[in-house]
Amino acid sequence: MVSLTTPICDFNQPAIDFNLPGIDGQNWTLEKAKGKHGLLVMFICNHCPYVKSIQQRLVDDTRILRDEFGIHSIAIMSNDPNEYTEDSFENMKKISDQFNFPFPYVLDETQAIAKAYGAICTPDFFGYNANLTLQYRGRLDASRKETAPDDVPRELLEAMKQVAQTSQGPLKQVPSMGCSIKWKSEL
Repeated sequence: MVSLTTPICDFNQPAIDFNLPGIDGQNWTLEKAKGKHGLLVMFICNHCPYVKSIQQRLVDDTRILRDEFGIHSIAIMSNDPNEYTEDSFENMKKISDQFNFPFPYVLDETQAIAKAYGAICTPDFFGYNANLTLQYRGRLDASRKETAPDDVPRELLEAMKQVAQTSQGPLKQVPSMGCSIKWKSEL
């Protein structure tokens, strides 16, 4: 397992459209997923210890962003499930049900969307304002493979609250760290 960190935020980069199947039986697009004040696009998976360590916080924080700040979220799973069966579509449904995800969980089977976004690891967060321009490319909090203590700053939550209120993200952002996306081998 390779651990990687995300690049710095490329402020004002426009969000890239997508049309991906969700575990809820719907296809999700950028327009359908966005909230009044923005959108958090998250590249996650089921097997990664970095994602597992933040799952409950991710659910809690995205629910707050949706309900109190008008920022919706969407989780995209781009790993090759042939390499990790835990990342299969069926297991995506199980994890979503187990944690009661307050956001669509969609499959990027071709991996084209992860490549278009420049996603490199799980978790990888792209926080957009109401105009769908990039304002955050940082971590959820100080958690790594283990959940950080309860009193650590909630960096993603605070950054996206700022985006909802001012349309701009913080200049200081700590990169996210996680497992490399499991790319399909080229034939």
